[in-house]
Amino acid sequence: MTKKVTPFLMFQGNAEEAMNEYTAMIEESEITSITRYGANQPGTEGSVMQATFTLKNQEFMCIDSNAEHQFTFTPSFSIFLTCDSEEEIDRLYSRLADGGQALMPLGDYSFSKKFGWIADKYGVSWQLNLPKE
Repeated sequence: MTKKVTPFLMFQGNAEEAMNEYTAMIEESEITSITRYGANQPGTEGSVMQATFTLKNQEFMCIDSNAEHQFTFTPSFSIFLTCDSEEEIDRLYSRLADGGQALMPLGDYSFSKKFGWIADKYGVSWQLNLPKE
């Protein structure tokens, strides 16, 4: 029987940087473990062999791939974050859009009070939502 489901993100050398940025900008978030490649292992020494972190108590796993791939993240899979205030959604949208790409501008949509969809500078896709009250 399956014990749990954990989203898994594969980075190309910047997993730790991304985790640090995500956990710093989102409250109730932390890096919970990091295992690094050592000397004479298949990955770059010191890079992330496997790590876990939480965003608002949702656990994620990530790695720095030790092989180059012809693919990266796709917007069809995204992290959906429900925000508590207009200040929070504006702040997160601004930080995530810095160096990234807006897929859907932050705005008032019929299904949400305020919503935005971004691919951040690492290629990870985020949907930010401030629900209607």
